[in-house]
Amino acid sequence: MRVNADLYVKDVPGQLVAALEPVSVMEGNIVGVVHHRDQVMNDRIGVNITFELLDSERLDKLLGIWKDRDVRVSRIASVVETYPLDYLLIGEISPSRLEEILDEVKDMLGMEALDIRYSSVMESGSRTALINAKLTNRENLRKAEDMIASMVQEKGIVAVRGLGK
Repeated sequence: MRVNADLYVKDVPGQLVAALEPVSVMEGNIVGVVHHRDQVMNDRIGVNITFELLDSERLDKLLGIWKDRDVRVSRIASVVETYPLDYLLIGEISPSRLEEILDEVKDMLGMEALDIRYSSVMESGSRTALINAKLTNRENLRKAEDMIASMVQEKGIVAVRGLGK
């Protein structure tokens, strides 16, 4: 599991090492550290750390060690790699049908985020829809693309795929 945390350590020598060393003790791997010397709160310096651990049990132990070492955790979150799914659709698009399809995709494939924007109906009877989504794995991205391709082919809708990973 990949984790990102905002910590506050005392502004004295050795405190940064005291905050980072327990990640190794928990058999973790530090991916990145940003020491914010200009971010001071109650005589503590801000540190942002991204690291990998094998499981949530080790994370719980790490949080206990930080507490014992007087390292304040202000924010902690899991980091999930996502894959963008961006399309501009042009044609006779029913917003309700498109939302139904995207809800199916979301339920089946695990979307982390989904944003749909529609234009008003143009004189030609067509409209545009901008779809921005983030999926949680590359295989699901391919499946979502196939589902959208099938939908646009059936309805004669023009689909412009955005650039992504």
